Amino acid sequence: MTDEVRSALAPTGTLRAGINMGNFLLVTGKAGNGDPTGVSPSMAAALASRLGVPVSYLQYESPGVLADAATDDVWDVGNIGAEPARAESINFTAAYVEIEATYLVRGDSPLRTVADVDKAGVRIAVSARSAYDLWLTRTIKHAELVRVAGLEASFNLFVDEGLDALAGLRPRLVSDVERIPGARIMEERFSAVQQAMGVPKSRGDAAFQYVRQFVEEAKASGLVASLIEQHQVRGLSVAAPA
Repeated sequence: MTDEVRSALAPTGTLRAGINMGNFLLVTGKAGNGDPTGVSPSMAAALASRLGVPVSYLQYESPGVLADAATDDVWDVGNIGAEPARAESINFTAAYVEIEATYLVRGDSPLRTVADVDKAGVRIAVSARSAYDLWLTRTIKHAELVRVAGLEASFNLFVDEGLDALAGLRPRLVSDVERIPGARIMEERFSAVQQAMGVPKSRGDAAFQYVRQFVEEAKASGLVASLIEQHQVRGLSVAAPA
């Protein structure tokens, strides 16, 4: 730790952590004062403790809105899915947790595999600007992505418009599938969302390298695993070392 790193990461004297409130696995509740609780806020708090500064949380409704604010100098570290589309203004650490993403389909659907979904005429409901939406945008060649803001809205779109597949994080789809008689979740995954910590590029390389090393130590020491257990989250796994 150097004064240069501390001042770059917490120029106001407080680590301002941008938190994606739309990720129900990483943000599992709120404290009495309104602060978010869960693995993501706890990782930010652990980093602040390492820096020797207090933490404050900036709550964003979606990862896209959080990423958009990277150049506004309002947050110092952002806990968000690492995606190339967001890397123009954010330096991302390696992932600290992974979340499988796959499809939900109706019971009578002819779609059986992930490859089946990427066919002409297939329409996929997806939460706009989620990490898996960005992945699908780069990857899908033939199917049509039908976007709407929010997880619940994407579920309603799938049901109300009779779309062919619903893209989502597996843990969320496990609850969604119970709301549609006969529906099923594909065994395959099309991607795994890499949840990382991001630092605005304007903060410089020394600050980013400090956060990168913090994440690697958090995985190796068992901190990430202990936070998953503490917050009783199912569907998260500790990411591999960088």
